[in-house]
Amino acid sequence: MTRSGANRHVLLIDIADEPAAIAAYEAWHAAGAVPAEIVASIRAAGITAMDIYRSGGRLVMVMDTDASFDAAAKAAADTADPAVQAWETQMDAVQRPLPWATPGAKWTEAARLFSLDEQP
Repeated sequence: MTRSGANRHVLLIDIADEPAAIAAYEAWHAAGAVPAEIVASIRAAGITAMDIYRSGGRLVMVMDTDASFDAAAKAAADTADPAVQAWETQMDAVQRPLPWATPGAKWTEAARLFSLDEQP
């Protein structure tokens, strides 16, 4: 939980270790570049904040969700949405699941080990 009461999710995936792939991924995610349908589907799922960071070939997504968020429902909605499927196909060209990812999974959730909020 975050201080605001939202649930925080931290997810990881790798990106192809090629300058062109990294440049394309960054351009696709630049401010205003993500298709409106994708942004709308994210917000409609109860995702209240989402940031993606890159260090080398590793991407880290930090996502805050409200009480309405249901990962299974979001996955089902994404499967049925042609715009999301087109976006995911575009991302598949450069994203690489982590070696220890569950088969068929893309992003892998990280386990929180420390929280300053829990310290005296």
